[in-house]
Amino acid sequence: MDETGKIPPLAKVEHAHNFHVLEQFETIWNFVESGIAVVDAETREIMDINPAALRLFNGTREMVIGKQCQNIFCPAQKCPVLELKQVVDRSERRFIKSDGTLIPIIKSVAQITYNGRPALLENFTDLSAMKEAMEKNRMLEIAEQASKAKSVFLSNMSHEIRTPMNAIIGMTSIGISAADITKKNYCFEKIDDASKHLLGIINDILDMSKIEANKFELSPVEFSFEKILRRVVNVNNIRINEKKQNLKIYIDSAIPKILYGDEQRLTQVITNLVGNAVKFTPDEGSISISTQFLKEENHICSIEISVTDSGIGLSPEQQGRLFQSFHQAESSISRKFGGTGLGLAISKNIVEMMGGKIWIESELGKGATFAFTFKAKRIEGKHRELQDWSHIKTLVIDDDSANLEYFSEIMHGFGASCDTAASGEEALRLVVRNGNYDIYFVDWSLPGIDGLELTETLRMQKKDNGKIYIVMMSSVEWTVIEEDERKSGIDKFISKPLFPSVIEDTFNDYFGEEQQQQEEDVAHEIVNFEGRHILLAEDVEINREIVQTLLEPTGLTIDCAENGREAVRMFTEASDKYDMILMDVQMPEMDGYEATRRIRKIEAEKRESLGASITAGNTRSYNGNLLSQIPIIAMTANVFREDIEKCIDAGMNDHIGKPLNFDDVVDKLKQYLLQG
Repeated sequence: MDETGKIPPLAKVEHAHNFHVLEQFETIWNFVESGIAVVDAETREIMDINPAALRLFNGTREMVIGKQCQNIFCPAQKCPVLELKQVVDRSERRFIKSDGTLIPIIKSVAQITYNGRPALLENFTDLSAMKEAMEKNRMLEIAEQASKAKSVFLSNMSHEIRTPMNAIIGMTSIGISAADITKKNYCFEKIDDASKHLLGIINDILDMSKIEANKFELSPVEFSFEKILRRVVNVNNIRINEKKQNLKIYIDSAIPKILYGDEQRLTQVITNLVGNAVKFTPDEGSISISTQFLKEENHICSIEISVTDSGIGLSPEQQGRLFQSFHQAESSISRKFGGTGLGLAISKNIVEMMGGKIWIESELGKGATFAFTFKAKRIEGKHRELQDWSHIKTLVIDDDSANLEYFSEIMHGFGASCDTAASGEEALRLVVRNGNYDIYFVDWSLPGIDGLELTETLRMQKKDNGKIYIVMMSSVEWTVIEEDERKSGIDKFISKPLFPSVIEDTFNDYFGEEQQQQEEDVAHEIVNFEGRHILLAEDVEINREIVQTLLEPTGLTIDCAENGREAVRMFTEASDKYDMILMDVQMPEMDGYEATRRIRKIEAEKRESLGASITAGNTRSYNGNLLSQIPIIAMTANVFREDIEKCIDAGMNDHIGKPLNFDDVVDKLKQYLLQG
């Protein structure tokens, strides 16, 4: 061979029986794009090499001829001597170039006879271009999937956001036109629930970001367990009524009334499971929420909550994808039923942080049960004393035996008892036998004699002047049957599913007491801040109006600035006038961070000019005392930990998240205005 690696015309290669074959071999050797090397079968020395192999190696013949192949091209990869022409190797290897660069190749080895000696014919095919193309295709596929996922996610988010917005807009219209104050209050409650649900959707997106950044945390508080379940039911009731689904709930009486844990996160998990059950259960299907007290150790209670539906069910393969971010059972379900694809992944994270686990039991086409456990601390002495109801004659009429059994259990928990009837006819027979009852709980949709007809009959049969109290129970919205209720003489309407506190309130109504909610649904404690003056820096007019209206009963005097620059000016002109500043973060002209830094600089200059000293870290405010820092409280929707830390670093004292919660605002006011 010559210095280029081209084979001489008269090279003696066995199996080249004629000149035509030799000519073909020469053509292949010189022009094929795969690298070829002839290696001595015994010494493993390179006997010959074609031009393509030299180009692949990026070297000269002198650098390779006579060298051992495995040391030059494929380090430490020796080929055994096998039978003649048997393929001994065909696999992906790494090829080392003259400069030490490694590239992927496919290496094939076969045994031949070359110039009368046993030799190995080694073929090297460069995979770099193919690998590059494969990686490029993979990246394009990932980008395409990401684009598709983004489109699906935005579509799903549009659906999820519009659902509570529909409730807010609809109930607002009803409330505006309603003349009855009770009906207006009812609409306000539904608007409040839907608004919180909408906030929950937004939180889902933020929560997923926090989980992926390892910044997801729990915020434990004291909460009413029943209140959480009532809130979940209220959020989903509109959709349940639209689909005419039957929702039942069972609250284990052994579960403490008040617990200590993350109320918001627990509500989020239950809401997600119930919302999914409603979504995937057909019209007129059934859904049940069941709770069970498992055990208690050192005042830490283990509780199980399960949500069962008669919906479409899931296959084992679908179940395996459920707790992954942005995944649902399948894309067709996503299009038909909506959903962010975040809820179950977030729920799993929350449950595990609460010391529990979450799982699913389901068969395709046979419904599903989602269940989870969590741990929370028992809080004692947080519920009020119950009255003696043992002398009150109570009759409950419902054609659902499970409802009757659950009602009886609730009454037993109150230390009272009741009679039950499965129909209007049976109820009338009990009245004839036992005389009139004091309180009747009547299901609206009874078979035979329905609830309204039974109510009218009971009123007519009441011959003496004694008092009877008739309560209508129904899963149908009150607005649907309101007119018929009033005509038939119903005293009160309660929605299904039944909750112990609602029944308790009903008895309190019977005794003539002011209706109260057992679980913190009481009027806000109004704290008197008369004589105190705060500066509110907020660029959105409706937000300023909300703060002023919320705090009006407290007697606070509030001045408003529409941006950070104006807030700095107002403080500069009358720094001894204000006791506190509520500072929005994102404002035009000057944001809250810069405004805070300038206010702190103004304070420092005044202290310096007075020649006074201030204790490091002093955040206490004394009205008119120029030597202390005015409390500045961030008021922003930026609620990540780094956002709060950024507020503190700018010189603020504390943080209140938006949307504003009245209790949170009052707590901050008490903390900073009443401590001195």
